[in-house]
Amino acid sequence: MAIKVGINGFGRIGRMTFRAIAKEAEFSDIEVVAINDLLEPDYLAYMLQYDSVHGNFKGTIAVEGNNLIVNGKKIRLTAEKDPANLKWNEVGADLVIE
Repeated sequence: MAIKVGINGFGRIGRMTFRAIAKEAEFSDIEVVAINDLLEPDYLAYMLQYDSVHGNFKGTIAVEGNNLIVNGKKIRLTAEKDPANLKWNEVGADLVIE
C-alpha cells in the first residue's frame, strides 16, 4: 500500500521533493495526493515542467481545474494560507511535507 503524501509549499524544495518521488524507483510506494501553494495552477505546472538547474521534467504535466495531472495521476491543488484549513484527510494524506 502506497504512502500518501501532501506537499505544503511548492517552491524549490517542494518541487524537488515531488520530482524525486515521481522519478526514483525506490520511492514507488509513495504517492503525492495534494499540493498546497498560493500560486496559480498553470504557473505551478510550468515551474515543475521547466527547471533551470535540474532540466525539464521527464513526464507529462497538465492542469484540469484545481488538479495537477502528472503522468496520468490526479493531484489536488489548493491555495490555502491557513494550514488549519487544508483538510489533508479529504485526500487521505498519511504524511505532509512542509
